[in-house]
Amino acid sequence: MVDDEPQIVRALRINLSARGYSVLTAHDGTAALKAAAEGRPDVVVLDLGLPDVDGAEVIAGLRGWTTVPIIVLSARVDSADKVQALDAGADDYVTKPFGMDELLARLRAAVRRSAVAEGGDAVVETASFTVDLAAKKVRREGVEVHLTPTEWGLLEILARNRGRLVAQKQLLQEVWGPAYAKETHYLRVYLAQLRRKLEPEPAHPRHLVTEPGMGYRFEL
Repeated sequence: MVDDEPQIVRALRINLSARGYSVLTAHDGTAALKAAAEGRPDVVVLDLGLPDVDGAEVIAGLRGWTTVPIIVLSARVDSADKVQALDAGADDYVTKPFGMDELLARLRAAVRRSAVAEGGDAVVETASFTVDLAAKKVRREGVEVHLTPTEWGLLEILARNRGRLVAQKQLLQEVWGPAYAKETHYLRVYLAQLRRKLEPEPAHPRHLVTEPGMGYRFEL
């Protein structure tokens, strides 16, 4: 989070930390480039009006070595400023004052796009079925499997994080939203549906694995 207004940095840090994000902060462009190089963030939220260099220069500096998603958060409303930031390599532009829900939605979308881009292949193949993350389709034994939007949302997150534990809270917040962070029974219902559609033995899943009390793991 790069902004020279302490109150905005503080508000964002509190809101993002409460939703499970780890937040690095910088108050000028020089510190931002240093923090990004050392911390390797998943997303950069950047103000254009910085005290030492213009935000567009920071974007150009980042783009020299990383494809990390960059969301510009700025009071500048002129279209020329927006075009300059996007041409420099920004992925999204949010105008101040902004709604926290809108910013969080854009942040989640940026993380999803980044995870697909960095995850290598857009097609994930298991021993039992294939997930095409780009086409948003699943095939089992060569036949396309119909999934509901919610089922796909869960499967997509798990497939993007294949091999890694995905916490219950993360799944609930990304698929249903922050208000559903404790509704773990939703996960049990929808994971059971996914297993019935995709697993050879739904009662003994090989690919959509439960880590009791913690979350779920996608295994190839």
